[in-house]
Amino acid sequence: MAEPNPRPNTEAELNSWLPITASRKAKWWYSAFHCVTAMVGAGVLGLPLVLARLGWIPGILAILVAWLVTWYTVWLLIQLHESETGKRFDRFTELGQHAFGEYLGFWLVMPQQLIVQVGSNIVYMVTGGKSLQKCLALITPKADLRNTYYILIFAAVQLVLSQSPNFNSLKIVSLLAAVMSISYSFIATGASLWKGFTGHHVVNYGFRSTTTINIIFDIFSSLGVLSFAFAGHSVALEIQATIPSTHTKPSKNPMTKGVTVAYLIVALCYFPVAISGYWAFGNEVEDDVLLSLEHPKWLISAANFMVFIHVIGSYQVFGMPIFDKIESALVTKWHFNPGRPLRLVARSAYVVFTAFMALILPFFGGLLGFFGGLAFSSTSYIIPCAVWLKTQKPKAWSIHWILCWTSLLIGFTIMTVAPIGGAHEIIVSWKSYKLFQ
Repeated sequence: MAEPNPRPNTEAELNSWLPITASRKAKWWYSAFHCVTAMVGAGVLGLPLVLARLGWIPGILAILVAWLVTWYTVWLLIQLHESETGKRFDRFTELGQHAFGEYLGFWLVMPQQLIVQVGSNIVYMVTGGKSLQKCLALITPKADLRNTYYILIFAAVQLVLSQSPNFNSLKIVSLLAAVMSISYSFIATGASLWKGFTGHHVVNYGFRSTTTINIIFDIFSSLGVLSFAFAGHSVALEIQATIPSTHTKPSKNPMTKGVTVAYLIVALCYFPVAISGYWAFGNEVEDDVLLSLEHPKWLISAANFMVFIHVIGSYQVFGMPIFDKIESALVTKWHFNPGRPLRLVARSAYVVFTAFMALILPFFGGLLGFFGGLAFSSTSYIIPCAVWLKTQKPKAWSIHWILCWTSLLIGFTIMTVAPIGGAHEIIVSWKSYKLFQ
């Protein structure tokens, strides 16, 4: 093993080692599949449940509004990545500090971003384990193991991949994950349509819950699931940081191109999956639509394996900014020397932590709603607009002023109600759950 590097003396030296800023050679299409990997994941599988809880018209409108508004807010972040002086805000926290001051900006943004990224990684642990379990169960009954073991298999893969040095070193993993996400979305759509045309069961499109209070909780939770489905904002600046930038060729141009492609792919995946899944199963659809599908077995098994491969990449895309924070703190605050031993211990400890949380809280739908409302609404709807209003000061009642305040209103609404619905769902699921089952 190589000897640890000496502790860096300047910020530039530290940035040349940290995973977010170590390499700035990315192309625009890197950002496209990084963004697809970050967004089209666990969230898309829960969208039929959103329609099941909101109904046809409100559900489709909610997904459409979320798609349009979050596309706008990620565009804001892209424009804000570089200041007028040319300084790059490579991390979400740096942009917050630029807008609201070093101390306040850091503590306004860092906890929200951390909850999004850690929450995503916990959900991806659960999703990866359940998808692998479903994949093998459809092929052979001998695969009837506890879900715990499959989560541990997923964690073992992450222990290896977590040693990737920087974002650009993940480009092949991320590209494969993006291809998998598109593939299983199309399979989910096709299999749902097949189920709908050939099925002989009665489909109920009314509310699943029978009491008013439970219907309200379900609606609240579905808003969180919807927020989770548009989660790329928390890593957008970090992805853009890997793209080279000059005064004549700023990084916002290739990043905008990449995000545009990503959002068009998102639309091609999200709307068909949501509509076909709800149409085929009605209010009986699972919180992961692939778990509702059984036939043809080989195809559904393949789709679940694609989900497993995809969330392997998604975990790394959301994990890399966390590794960056951990390693930066260990070097600057606790004076560790940067090097392989530091990364091996720090990143492995984080993977073990998220695996442990997934083992004790394997509630996919509840976690989507809880984390989606608690922090995703902030990073996707609130923070980009708040920073834009603070730094750009758009004229009252101008287009940007109206759009920013509309997004803020949506974000605060989701942040208020979605965690309540998600927590309620987790509590209900916990009552019938056996630890490490």
